Amino acid sequence: MLLFRGQSLIPDDLIAFSRRLGGLDLAPIQETGRRFVDGMPELYVVSNVMVNGEPIGSLGAGEAVWHTDMSYLPEPPKASLLYALEIPPSGGDTSFVNMYTAFDTLPEDLKARCIGLKVKHDGTYNSGGYVRQGVIPTDDPRQSPGHLHPLVCTHPESGRRMLYLGRRRNAYIDGLDLAESEALLDAIWAHACQPQFCWTNQWRVGDLVMWDNRCTMHRRDPFDNSARRVMHRTQVKGAAPPAA
Repeated sequence: MLLFRGQSLIPDDLIAFSRRLGGLDLAPIQETGRRFVDGMPELYVVSNVMVNGEPIGSLGAGEAVWHTDMSYLPEPPKASLLYALEIPPSGGDTSFVNMYTAFDTLPEDLKARCIGLKVKHDGTYNSGGYVRQGVIPTDDPRQSPGHLHPLVCTHPESGRRMLYLGRRRNAYIDGLDLAESEALLDAIWAHACQPQFCWTNQWRVGDLVMWDNRCTMHRRDPFDNSARRVMHRTQVKGAAPPAA
């Protein structure tokens, strides 16, 4: 991931810069049922701000758990960009975890168990824990909507192997008993999200952060909902499904 401080970007600037990395995904549907900012279908607003009783964005002020963006899709985005317009005086920091290192440092017995397995990436909930538009929730990960991806993937550009976890809630390792899947996933997640594999950005207005969505996960700390936070996000389309 890369951090550029002190930027001054209108939405057109952010979209134009993002397009230098490839085609852009349309912004996902928000909890309100809106898909995008009028006239800018690629722009996603991450915010807790309300205007006339309606949220201007998505994800609110709560904690956003560890996740990989849109990993429940057949071809998840390859990169994400997040630009800070307004930030709260405290909280709301975003942490990133290196999934190359998470794989490389797995105990050998656990690493051997991971090779060749596929994980179902749940599409029921977004990173803020809200049910996605049009989805009927279930707590049985075998029945929830989503897509299978290899648990251990090879990056198409670097050639390095990494864990590809998506998010923990409703994840399921294909072909295992549910209890066995849960136990194995718990062990992998406990290893992957250790502090020594992570870096945290304490946001400043004007920060632009971009990250490779294929070999990182990220999460956000909660913050006081009375404080405003406004971010703009774009996502670069994936070129192919994650591959073992």
